[in-house]
Amino acid sequence: MKLGILAVGHRLPGWVAEGCEEYLKRLPRELSVSVTEIKPEARAGKTRAQLLAAEKTRLLAALPGYARIVVLDERGEDLPTMQLAQRLQDWLREGGDTAFVIGGADGLDEDIKQRAHMRLRLSSLTLPHALARLVLCEQLYRAVSIVKNHPYHREG
Repeated sequence: MKLGILAVGHRLPGWVAEGCEEYLKRLPRELSVSVTEIKPEARAGKTRAQLLAAEKTRLLAALPGYARIVVLDERGEDLPTMQLAQRLQDWLREGGDTAFVIGGADGLDEDIKQRAHMRLRLSSLTLPHALARLVLCEQLYRAVSIVKNHPYHREG
């Protein structure tokens, strides 16, 4: 199974890029993870709907090949880490690649949300998009660690 992180945005702060890289390189080789940055639409004189529509087109172009789409959404399902690990284990068993989609500053087009198999909330707090990407990378590593019985995650 392959995991993809499709994130609208570019020019991450160095500490975010380094953090994501660190967590992703720790993942086992049999679980490949790729990060695809989707160019945000230039804001000049455009409505929110126009911005989202342009980003939707770019996201849709990056989604073919993924059997499962998970969008990060503030109104999404709030999964504790152990449940995320269980979900990941189920997906590994079922097969098929999974895309995690992070919207840009204006969010995601409703059509992308409707296509999703799951909406996931990382936090009740509002997170900057770069930080959401880092948190997602860490939580994917943590979930895989739980599935593989690695001692990274400690209950208690």
